[in-house]
Amino acid sequence: MTTTPDAATDARGTGTAATATEREIAAAEEYSAHNYHPLPVVVASAEGAWVTDVEGRRYVDLLAGYSALNFGHNNPRLIAAAKAQLERVTLTSRAFHHDRFGAFCRALAELCGKDMVLPMNTGAEAVETAVKTARKWGYQVKGIPDGQARIVVAAGNFHGRTTTIVSFSTDPEARDGFGPYTPGFDIVPYGDLAALEAAFGDDTAAVLVEPIQGEAGVLVPPPGYLAGVRRLTAERGVLMMADEIQSGLGRTGRTFACDHEDVVPDLYVLGKALGGGVVPVSAVVGSRDVLGVFRPGEHGSTFGGNPLACAVGLEVVAMLSTGEYQRRAAELGAHLHEELAAMATDGLLVRVRGRGLWAGVDVDPARFTGRELTEALLERGVLAKDTHGSTIRLAPPLTISKADLDWSLTRLRDALT
Repeated sequence: MTTTPDAATDARGTGTAATATEREIAAAEEYSAHNYHPLPVVVASAEGAWVTDVEGRRYVDLLAGYSALNFGHNNPRLIAAAKAQLERVTLTSRAFHHDRFGAFCRALAELCGKDMVLPMNTGAEAVETAVKTARKWGYQVKGIPDGQARIVVAAGNFHGRTTTIVSFSTDPEARDGFGPYTPGFDIVPYGDLAALEAAFGDDTAAVLVEPIQGEAGVLVPPPGYLAGVRRLTAERGVLMMADEIQSGLGRTGRTFACDHEDVVPDLYVLGKALGGGVVPVSAVVGSRDVLGVFRPGEHGSTFGGNPLACAVGLEVVAMLSTGEYQRRAAELGAHLHEELAAMATDGLLVRVRGRGLWAGVDVDPARFTGRELTEALLERGVLAKDTHGSTIRLAPPLTISKADLDWSLTRLRDALT
């Protein structure tokens, strides 16, 4: 849905509408744990690239649920698929089969060019599943002595916030105060192939890597890095596990970010957009000789692969199979990066990086913090997210119109000046 610049008025509002915002925020502050620090906006409804708050003010969403909303808010195809399934059956135990499970697994496996799918719910669950898969494969297939399997990860990573995952985080905010930590991980600099190779030992089972580091500020590795990871892992009998939870499913202009270097990992770790912003859906996808190590009872999930999730995920895969959304991300992404590069040339931004409809931009910390810039954008009718002090991330829905994207970028330039 497209609007005009006149639709974006003072974000604070006045009178009773502003009181509604204050009331909702106060309730959240009082009754919820303070594990987030949201901007002072209360969303009540959304459609496409636009959200509407409790005061009736509309904003362009340039975050898209950290890429969970690649297909926009309230996407008609996904909502129709969910509604149809809601009227049939939403949950069965995996003690039984249901009529959406096999179709979803087959479609997703074919999209990935793999043999098997292990569905879960959240991205962190999928990463945990990949870790268990790598260890089981290391013992059962590679012959690593029991309890000694190691996984190499990259500094600056973000794979979730479970106890095991924060054990190999280098972000103090995510890690500090949550020990004791899970052993078995070796951390090397992101983008450094020599350091990666030096970390390999006989007990190395896998490498877990983000093809683009999202939470770190949309960091794109040096050209050839992913291909180098694939070459080294193949040579040393080590699994390559690509965390494409944010970068995959069309975000970068290809189905997977690994596709930009013609790399096919042993395991894809997927989530976010796989549920279309409707329900949480994640999955680990791989070949039979890797995912086939599991036996009944060794891993599972009450809700993983439920009928509602599979119905929505099946529609997501159908939408991606046309290539339409990948093309949109590539074309609009080129325009996005051209406009951001112009702002950098004009001295308004320090650095710009990213791929497709995904960008990390650094501002001069002497002028703004990232939080201050997102607050200035909020005042102008644009939603974005800061990270690591002086960086903001931009990830609009792949369905955003060029007019709405340009409208948002005009407001970004205005906020910077």
